[in-house]
Amino acid sequence: MAASKKSGRLEIIKMIVSSQELSTQEELQRELDIAGYPTSQATLVRDLRQLHIVKGQNQHGRYVYLMPSEQRFRTVSDTHVTVDSLNRLGAISVKFSGNLGVIHTPPGHAGHVAYDIDHAEIPEILGTVAGDDTVLVVLAENADRVKVMDDLSKIV
Repeated sequence: MAASKKSGRLEIIKMIVSSQELSTQEELQRELDIAGYPTSQATLVRDLRQLHIVKGQNQHGRYVYLMPSEQRFRTVSDTHVTVDSLNRLGAISVKFSGNLGVIHTPPGHAGHVAYDIDHAEIPEILGTVAGDDTVLVVLAENADRVKVMDDLSKIV
């Protein structure tokens, strides 16, 4: 449970930092509170370090938290909209080869997608293995791919 809570908190931090220009840890903590992830200052510091989030100048010369590289989400003004968007993110693509399926997701979302698939208890799916943005789906022998795709479309 703690690991899933932490991964959820890390995703929310990434979304908040990517979508808002925040200058202080207090501002970020306030947004985490709004999103339902109250966090201590020490935990926030560790999370920022783990995510490689740094402070840098924006186009107006103000120092704000920035995500590394291209890990950006669209700008939104309401954190609740961001949390709702996170809960709706799913598959970008699904491809099959033999009794294996590969699902590509937005960065950081494969674990959530795999969890949803595993807990849907689809008889044709034996199990999943998740990375950061890819889910490997193991199908039962002779599984009907059309039915599997139909079942997956209801989940992701």
